[in-house]
Amino acid sequence: MLGKFQVRTDLALEAREICEETGHESIREENGRIRTGIKGQIHGVRVEENADEEREIYTTTVTIETENAAKTMGKPVGTYITLEAPNMSAPDENYHREISEELAKHLNHLISGRKESVLVVGLGNREVTPDALGPDVVNNLQITRHLIREYGRVPDGMEEAGEISAIVPGVMAQTGMETLEIIRGVVEETKPHLVIAIDALAARSTKRLNRTIQITDTGINPGSGVGNHRDAINEETLGVPVIAVGVPTVVDAATIVNDTMEELVAEMDRSRHFQMLGGTLGTLDYAEKQEIIHELISPSLNTMFVTPKDIDETVKYLSYTISEALNITLHNIWK
Repeated sequence: MLGKFQVRTDLALEAREICEETGHESIREENGRIRTGIKGQIHGVRVEENADEEREIYTTTVTIETENAAKTMGKPVGTYITLEAPNMSAPDENYHREISEELAKHLNHLISGRKESVLVVGLGNREVTPDALGPDVVNNLQITRHLIREYGRVPDGMEEAGEISAIVPGVMAQTGMETLEIIRGVVEETKPHLVIAIDALAARSTKRLNRTIQITDTGINPGSGVGNHRDAINEETLGVPVIAVGVPTVVDAATIVNDTMEELVAEMDRSRHFQMLGGTLGTLDYAEKQEIIHELISPSLNTMFVTPKDIDETVKYLSYTISEALNITLHNIWK
């Protein structure tokens, strides 16, 4: 991070990496592998990593255990499970099935049996493709609440189906209401045992766009990654546990510029040719070069976000992947 320049990310994994890179917390050495190349751990944050090389699915569990660690990370106390798969955005049905099964395994762990009545919330704007993940997931869900209430049973093939209902509350520009207000009203009326919120996220790294799924038991702040801070959707505001599932579909444009310019600064420091240059450039230290980067990043970039060109197809694949994982988890469907 450079001066007042804030790197925006919804991923706890990236928030941890940023804290370690900027030295916001003392670091103690340990034997675990850390993707940034720094071996250490923020106090109050526990990290577990698992690599399935055969299926190319990499799982990192970040557990924030203390309020001080939560303040450092900028994330609530809780568990954050991140699945990374390099080919997640590829149209490979068999590979997506493997990801769905892995995601279902982690969902089962966080849900801990609270499946009798579940409300799935598809957050986002279905008219904006990078933000349509939540609504698209809901479209592919096996909804059962009305069937159970009407007929007292579930469709054939669902071994342990509970009462599953869903809602797509839209965004404030469409409804004139806070998303939390809509969801709270539905929760008070239908009284589910659990809420699962699906949303598109913002990443700090372009390498994680559409290749990462984050699951957390802390709920979610819709729009926080892109600077649109809405009321939190969590157990405190709804009165029932909230599991959040998200995929980063956008990255801050200013972050891309910042990373590129940081690489330029690093190369300038390494290059003998740059070091031999006279004048102002040759006399600047690293901190002064960092300040130049901060000044050169246009303020207008803070309102711009970048998404891949094939985002429409990718969101379609990922929505099926997540909805299949939810169907497996909530209905015990193993085809």
